[in-house]
Amino acid sequence: MDYTATLLSLMSFPDIDPVIFALGPVKIRWYGLAYVAGILLGWRYARRLAANDRLWPGGRSPITPLDLDDFLVWATVGIVAGGRIGYILFYDMAAVAANPLRALEIWNGGMSFHGGVLGTLVAMILFARSRKIPVFSLFDVVCAVVPTGLFFGRIANFINSELWGRLTDVPWAFVFPTGGPFARHPTQLYEAGLEGLLLLAVLAVMIYRWNALKSPGLIAGWFLIGYAMARIVVEFFREPDAHIGYLAGGWLTMGMVLSLPMIAIGIWAVVTAKSRAIGRSGT
Repeated sequence: MDYTATLLSLMSFPDIDPVIFALGPVKIRWYGLAYVAGILLGWRYARRLAANDRLWPGGRSPITPLDLDDFLVWATVGIVAGGRIGYILFYDMAAVAANPLRALEIWNGGMSFHGGVLGTLVAMILFARSRKIPVFSLFDVVCAVVPTGLFFGRIANFINSELWGRLTDVPWAFVFPTGGPFARHPTQLYEAGLEGLLLLAVLAVMIYRWNALKSPGLIAGWFLIGYAMARIVVEFFREPDAHIGYLAGGWLTMGMVLSLPMIAIGIWAVVTAKSRAIGRSGT
Protein backbone atom coordinates (compact mmCIF):
# COMPACT_ATOMS: atom_id res chain seq x y z
CA MET A 1 0.00 0.00 0.00
CA ASP A 2 1.23 3.52 -0.82
CA TYR A 3 2.71 5.25 2.25
CA THR A 4 0.54 8.36 1.81
CA ALA A 5 -2.61 6.27 1.42
CA THR A 6 -1.68 4.34 4.55
CA LEU A 7 -1.30 7.52 6.58
CA LEU A 8 -4.60 8.92 5.36
CA SER A 9 -6.43 5.70 6.19
CA LEU A 10 -5.58 5.70 9.89
CA MET A 11 -7.63 6.92 12.84
CA SER A 12 -9.40 10.25 12.66
CA PHE A 13 -9.31 12.51 15.66
CA PRO A 14 -12.36 12.16 17.97
CA ASP A 15 -14.79 15.06 17.73
CA ILE A 16 -14.34 16.59 21.19
CA ASP A 17 -14.98 20.31 21.60
CA PRO A 18 -12.17 21.92 23.67
CA VAL A 19 -14.89 24.12 25.23
CA ILE A 20 -17.07 22.13 27.64
CA PHE A 21 -19.73 24.84 27.86
CA ALA A 22 -20.04 28.61 27.71
CA LEU A 23 -21.81 31.04 30.02
CA GLY A 24 -22.05 34.16 27.92
CA PRO A 25 -18.48 35.34 27.24
CA VAL A 26 -17.05 32.91 29.81
CA LYS A 27 -15.91 29.62 28.32
CA ILE A 28 -15.13 26.58 30.44
CA ARG A 29 -12.43 24.55 28.69
CA TRP A 30 -11.12 21.04 29.21
CA TYR A 31 -7.63 22.51 29.59
CA GLY A 32 -8.64 24.57 32.61
CA LEU A 33 -10.65 21.72 34.09
CA ALA A 34 -7.61 19.45 33.75
CA TYR A 35 -5.54 21.83 35.88
CA VAL A 36 -8.28 22.00 38.53
CA ALA A 37 -8.73 18.20 38.58
CA GLY A 38 -5.00 17.55 38.78
CA ILE A 39 -4.45 20.03 41.61
CA LEU A 40 -7.46 18.88 43.65
CA LEU A 41 -6.81 15.15 43.29
CA GLY A 42 -3.12 15.69 44.00
CA TRP A 43 -4.04 17.67 47.11
CA ARG A 44 -6.28 14.86 48.35
CA TYR A 45 -3.54 12.28 47.83
CA ALA A 46 -0.98 14.53 49.51
CA ARG A 47 -3.22 14.87 52.57
CA ARG A 48 -3.39 11.08 52.86
CA LEU A 49 0.39 10.84 52.76
CA ALA A 50 0.79 13.58 55.36
CA ALA A 51 -1.74 11.94 57.68
CA ASN A 52 0.02 8.54 57.62
CA ASP A 53 2.71 8.80 60.31
CA ARG A 54 4.18 5.36 59.65
CA LEU A 55 5.45 6.52 56.25
CA TRP A 56 7.71 9.22 57.71
CA PRO A 57 11.05 9.33 59.58
CA GLY A 58 10.65 8.58 63.27
CA GLY A 59 7.04 7.54 62.81
CA ARG A 60 5.82 11.13 62.71
CA SER A 61 4.81 13.21 59.70
CA PRO A 62 6.55 16.62 59.56
CA ILE A 63 3.62 17.97 57.50
CA THR A 64 0.02 18.27 58.65
CA PRO A 65 -3.04 18.05 56.38
CA LEU A 66 -3.77 21.66 57.36
CA ASP A 67 -0.34 22.67 56.04
CA LEU A 68 -1.26 21.13 52.70
CA ASP A 69 -4.63 22.90 52.69
CA ASP A 70 -2.79 26.21 52.96
CA PHE A 71 -0.09 25.17 50.49
CA LEU A 72 -2.72 24.49 47.81
CA VAL A 73 -2.97 28.21 47.06
CA TRP A 74 0.81 28.60 46.93
CA ALA A 75 1.12 25.59 44.62
CA THR A 76 -1.58 26.86 42.27
CA VAL A 77 0.13 30.23 41.88
CA GLY A 78 3.52 28.55 41.38
CA ILE A 79 2.23 26.13 38.76
CA VAL A 80 0.29 28.66 36.71
CA ALA A 81 2.75 31.55 36.94
CA GLY A 82 5.83 29.37 36.52
CA GLY A 83 4.29 27.36 33.70
CA ARG A 84 3.30 30.44 31.74
CA ILE A 85 6.54 32.36 32.33
CA GLY A 86 8.55 29.25 31.49
CA TYR A 87 6.68 28.78 28.22
CA ILE A 88 7.39 32.38 27.24
CA LEU A 89 11.09 32.20 28.13
CA PHE A 90 11.77 28.76 26.65
CA TYR A 91 9.46 28.68 23.63
CA ASP A 92 7.75 31.99 22.79
CA MET A 93 10.08 34.86 23.70
CA ALA A 94 10.31 36.34 20.20
CA ALA A 95 6.53 36.55 19.78
CA VAL A 96 6.05 38.11 23.23
CA ALA A 97 8.84 40.61 22.58
CA ALA A 98 7.01 41.71 19.43
CA ASN A 99 3.63 41.80 21.21
CA PRO A 100 3.92 41.95 25.03
CA LEU A 101 0.16 41.47 25.47
CA ARG A 102 0.62 37.96 24.09
CA ALA A 103 2.08 37.01 27.48
CA LEU A 104 -1.45 37.24 28.89
CA GLU A 105 -3.05 35.31 26.02
CA ILE A 106 -2.92 31.86 27.55
CA TRP A 107 -5.27 30.59 24.86
CA ASN A 108 -2.61 31.39 22.22
CA GLY A 109 0.33 29.93 24.06
CA GLY A 110 0.97 27.13 26.40
CA MET A 111 2.26 26.11 29.76
CA SER A 112 5.78 24.78 30.15
CA PHE A 113 6.13 21.86 32.55
CA HIS A 114 9.74 22.84 33.25
CA GLY A 115 8.61 26.38 34.06
CA GLY A 116 5.87 25.00 36.28
CA VAL A 117 8.50 22.99 38.16
CA LEU A 118 10.56 26.11 38.82
CA GLY A 119 7.50 28.07 39.92
CA THR A 120 6.39 25.31 42.26
CA LEU A 121 9.95 24.95 43.57
CA VAL A 122 9.98 28.60 44.63
CA ALA A 123 6.54 28.22 46.23
CA MET A 124 7.66 25.11 48.16
CA ILE A 125 10.83 26.70 49.50
CA LEU A 126 9.04 29.85 50.66
CA PHE A 127 6.17 27.89 52.21
CA ALA A 128 8.45 25.38 53.96
CA ARG A 129 10.47 28.21 55.51
CA SER A 130 7.33 30.02 56.65
CA ARG A 131 6.00 26.85 58.37
CA LYS A 132 9.38 25.43 59.48
CA ILE A 133 8.75 22.25 57.49
CA PRO A 134 11.77 20.20 56.29
CA VAL A 135 11.96 21.36 52.68
CA PHE A 136 12.93 17.96 51.24
CA SER A 137 9.94 16.32 52.91
CA LEU A 138 7.68 18.88 51.25
CA PHE A 139 9.47 18.23 47.94
CA ASP A 140 8.75 14.52 48.35
CA VAL A 141 5.05 14.79 49.08
CA VAL A 142 4.50 17.26 46.23
CA CYS A 143 6.51 15.21 43.72
CA ALA A 144 4.59 12.08 44.72
CA VAL A 145 1.34 13.66 43.54
CA VAL A 146 2.49 15.73 40.53
CA PRO A 147 1.97 12.83 38.07
CA THR A 148 -1.77 13.16 38.74
CA GLY A 149 -1.72 16.65 37.26
CA LEU A 150 0.54 15.55 34.40
CA PHE A 151 -1.95 12.85 33.43
CA PHE A 152 -4.91 15.22 33.22
CA GLY A 153 -2.84 17.92 31.55
CA ARG A 154 -1.72 15.61 28.74
CA ILE A 155 -5.28 14.37 28.21
CA ALA A 156 -6.30 18.02 27.83
CA ASN A 157 -3.49 18.51 25.30
CA PHE A 158 -4.95 15.61 23.32
CA ILE A 159 -8.47 17.07 23.41
CA ASN A 160 -7.06 20.44 22.31
CA SER A 161 -5.28 18.73 19.38
CA GLU A 162 -1.92 20.21 20.39
CA LEU A 163 1.59 18.89 21.02
CA TRP A 164 1.00 15.99 18.65
CA GLY A 165 3.69 13.69 17.36
CA ARG A 166 5.55 13.07 14.13
CA LEU A 167 4.16 11.40 11.02
CA THR A 168 3.69 7.66 11.39
CA ASP A 169 1.72 4.68 10.09
CA VAL A 170 1.32 2.83 13.42
CA PRO A 171 -2.24 1.47 13.87
CA TRP A 172 -2.99 3.79 16.81
CA ALA A 173 -2.00 6.99 14.98
CA PHE A 174 -4.46 9.89 14.70
CA VAL A 175 -5.16 12.49 12.06
CA PHE A 176 -5.26 15.62 14.20
CA PRO A 177 -7.39 18.53 12.94
CA THR A 178 -4.49 20.95 13.52
CA GLY A 179 -1.76 18.59 12.29
CA GLY A 180 -2.44 18.44 8.59
CA PRO A 181 -3.98 15.55 6.60
CA PHE A 182 -1.52 12.89 7.74
CA ALA A 183 -1.60 10.57 10.74
CA ARG A 184 0.67 11.28 13.69
CA HIS A 185 1.82 9.72 16.93
CA PRO A 186 -0.58 10.62 19.81
CA THR A 187 2.36 11.70 21.95
CA GLN A 188 0.03 13.42 24.43
CA LEU A 189 -1.31 9.96 25.31
CA TYR A 190 2.23 8.53 25.50
CA GLU A 191 3.11 11.22 28.03
CA ALA A 192 -0.14 10.74 29.96
CA GLY A 193 0.77 7.07 30.33
CA LEU A 194 4.47 7.46 31.13
CA GLU A 195 4.69 10.75 33.05
CA GLY A 196 1.26 10.29 34.57
CA LEU A 197 0.02 6.79 35.33
CA LEU A 198 3.31 4.85 35.28
CA LEU A 199 5.32 7.40 37.26
CA LEU A 200 2.49 7.79 39.80
CA ALA A 201 2.39 4.00 40.31
CA VAL A 202 6.17 3.64 40.63
CA LEU A 203 6.42 6.40 43.23
CA ALA A 204 3.47 4.96 45.17
CA VAL A 205 5.18 1.55 45.33
CA MET A 206 8.35 3.23 46.58
CA ILE A 207 6.38 5.05 49.27
CA TYR A 208 4.14 2.25 50.53
CA ARG A 209 6.39 -0.78 49.96
CA TRP A 210 9.90 0.63 50.34
CA ASN A 211 9.28 3.45 52.87
CA ALA A 212 10.91 5.98 50.54
CA LEU A 213 9.51 8.99 52.44
CA LYS A 214 11.78 8.07 55.34
CA SER A 215 14.74 9.22 53.22
CA PRO A 216 13.98 12.90 52.49
CA GLY A 217 14.60 13.78 48.85
CA LEU A 218 14.42 10.21 47.54
CA ILE A 219 10.95 10.50 46.02
CA ALA A 220 11.71 13.97 44.64
CA GLY A 221 14.89 12.65 43.05
CA TRP A 222 13.23 9.66 41.42
CA PHE A 223 10.39 11.86 40.22
CA LEU A 224 12.84 14.16 38.43
CA ILE A 225 14.71 11.22 36.90
CA GLY A 226 11.51 9.41 35.90
CA TYR A 227 9.85 12.44 34.36
CA ALA A 228 12.96 13.52 32.47
CA MET A 229 13.58 10.04 31.05
CA ALA A 230 9.94 9.69 29.98
CA ARG A 231 10.00 13.13 28.37
CA ILE A 232 13.21 12.44 26.48
CA VAL A 233 11.83 9.15 25.15
CA VAL A 234 8.59 10.77 23.98
CA GLU A 235 10.50 13.65 22.36
CA PHE A 236 11.77 11.16 19.75
CA PHE A 237 8.15 10.75 18.61
CA ARG A 238 6.88 14.29 19.24
CA GLU A 239 6.85 17.04 16.63
CA PRO A 240 9.02 19.93 17.89
CA ASP A 241 7.55 23.41 18.13
CA ALA A 242 7.43 24.86 14.63
CA HIS A 243 9.09 28.15 15.63
CA ILE A 244 11.99 26.30 17.32
CA GLY A 245 12.40 23.04 15.41
CA TYR A 246 15.32 20.76 16.11
CA LEU A 247 18.27 22.27 17.93
CA ALA A 248 20.84 19.93 16.37
CA GLY A 249 21.23 16.77 14.33
CA GLY A 250 17.62 16.57 13.24
CA TRP A 251 16.63 14.97 16.55
CA LEU A 252 17.69 17.14 19.53
CA THR A 253 14.76 19.19 20.88
CA MET A 254 14.30 21.86 23.52
CA GLY A 255 12.33 19.38 25.63
CA MET A 256 15.34 17.06 25.74
CA VAL A 257 17.75 19.85 26.66
CA LEU A 258 15.53 21.10 29.49
CA SER A 259 15.17 17.54 30.83
CA LEU A 260 18.91 16.85 31.18
CA PRO A 261 19.44 19.11 34.24
CA MET A 262 16.46 17.37 35.87
CA ILE A 263 18.24 14.03 35.59
CA ALA A 264 21.42 15.47 37.11
CA ILE A 265 19.56 17.08 40.01
CA GLY A 266 17.49 13.93 40.50
CA ILE A 267 20.58 11.72 40.73
CA TRP A 268 22.09 14.10 43.28
CA ALA A 269 18.89 14.02 45.37
CA VAL A 270 18.78 10.20 45.31
CA VAL A 271 22.47 9.78 46.17
CA THR A 272 22.30 12.22 49.08
CA ALA A 273 18.92 11.03 50.44
CA LYS A 274 20.52 8.50 52.76
CA SER A 275 22.64 11.15 54.47
CA ARG A 276 19.54 13.27 55.07
CA ALA A 277 17.76 10.23 56.51
CA ILE A 278 20.66 9.66 58.94
CA GLY A 279 20.64 13.32 59.89
CA ARG A 280 16.91 13.26 60.60
CA SER A 281 17.14 10.08 62.67
CA GLY A 282 19.91 11.58 64.77
CA THR A 283 17.94 14.66 65.72
